[in-house]
Amino acid sequence: MKTLFEKIWENHVIYEIDGFYGLYVDLHLIHEVTSPQAFENLRLKGRKVRRPDLTVATCDHNVPTTPKHLPIEDPIAKKQIETLEKNCKENNILFFGIDSIYQGIVHVIAPELGLTQPGMVIVCGDSHTSTHGALGALAFGIGTSEVELVLATQTIKLRKPKTMELKITGNLPKFIYPKDIILYIIGKIGTNGASGYVIEYTGNVIKELSIEGRLTISNMSIEAGGRAGLIAPDDTTFKYLEDKPFAPKGKKWEKALNYWQSLKTDENAKYDKSIEIDVSNLDPQVTWGTNPSQVVSVNGVVPDPDEFKDENQKKAAIKALEYMDLKPGTKITDIKIDRVFIGSCTNARIEDLRVAAEIVKGKKVNKHVRAMVVPGSTQVKLLAEKEGLDKIFKEAGFEWRESGCSMCLGMNPDILEPGKRCASTSNRNYENRQGKGGRTHLVSPAMAAATAIYGHFVDYRELLS
Repeated sequence: MKTLFEKIWENHVIYEIDGFYGLYVDLHLIHEVTSPQAFENLRLKGRKVRRPDLTVATCDHNVPTTPKHLPIEDPIAKKQIETLEKNCKENNILFFGIDSIYQGIVHVIAPELGLTQPGMVIVCGDSHTSTHGALGALAFGIGTSEVELVLATQTIKLRKPKTMELKITGNLPKFIYPKDIILYIIGKIGTNGASGYVIEYTGNVIKELSIEGRLTISNMSIEAGGRAGLIAPDDTTFKYLEDKPFAPKGKKWEKALNYWQSLKTDENAKYDKSIEIDVSNLDPQVTWGTNPSQVVSVNGVVPDPDEFKDENQKKAAIKALEYMDLKPGTKITDIKIDRVFIGSCTNARIEDLRVAAEIVKGKKVNKHVRAMVVPGSTQVKLLAEKEGLDKIFKEAGFEWRESGCSMCLGMNPDILEPGKRCASTSNRNYENRQGKGGRTHLVSPAMAAATAIYGHFVDYRELLS
């Protein structure tokens, strides 16, 4: 009896040496930030990319989200994007450049194009590669030296992780979203709660989620310390993939489907650790500190560090409150916001934009707030414009941007200014994450949209009901 993780792992092991395993890689995703050094090292060693046909590239981290016809002003960003294009051309690698209709955040485009498929081992030089686990793929974020290894050998060298089941149960309340679920989970188990484990998310709540919702959950597995986050493929997965451009077709589809249907944890298989979390009484979540586990209900208050029994948590809370310029006991709904960012590989898919648009329709962004929407891919942007979502956002006073990582990590012109406070749908709220001195509150697209209208956090359920 085997877990889903064990089935995929064993299908890809090539060797074991001194506790390290060599795994074959089915899909290697690359972008402009972590690949240049890897390609240069290959040149210096006289080596070629072993499987360019299993390598796919896009530019996302450094791309400006201003209109595409405008020049890239940052010389470093311009150089990195040009270098990626050159490296891909020299090595015959499929590259979705700025002008491609398939360009976008790497963890958004791979699932939406059907590049991500159940049972695969997927790697990328980006920590949120865990996203692809939503479709039943074993996906790891890797470093630059490992990018070079995969380019040269199409393998990755790893120690075998342990397995953790996170069983999410209950009746999910109306107007509560996947981002609320994963923030609540991290709040419960902590940022090291899954350290050393590959998480498999199970339970009725997970099964009822759309693929887009599952992508949000898997995306933030890394924020709980997990090596990866898996969700077993099911009929929802197969229906999602069926018409995707890079999904198998004809007899290949039938063969793939037959294999994918076997990818589930056997009934009596054992995980190294299992945790069940009931979300029946879940409220919209808002982070107050500088890591995703420092989170409370929108109807709660900023906690007092003395409430934490663990000394390390107490110290972390004191430091976080100082950085965030918040006082214990402050109502979350009393926290005013300067910026709102709807985007990132966590929450910039069409489903996320639809939820946000439903809230802002017919309303205006607060005069003290600057708000922006950055679609996760060009495909998402085009579909949103076809549905008229862009008009809803623009009429409300949001900036409607081109696709890219944007304000998620402050590695491009979309940066949060020092001392400014942002309601963000991204995945990290560490110090200086969105810009030096910037203060980030992680929220769902619904909460971000409502916050833009009111200028402070609000229980948006009153608006929707």
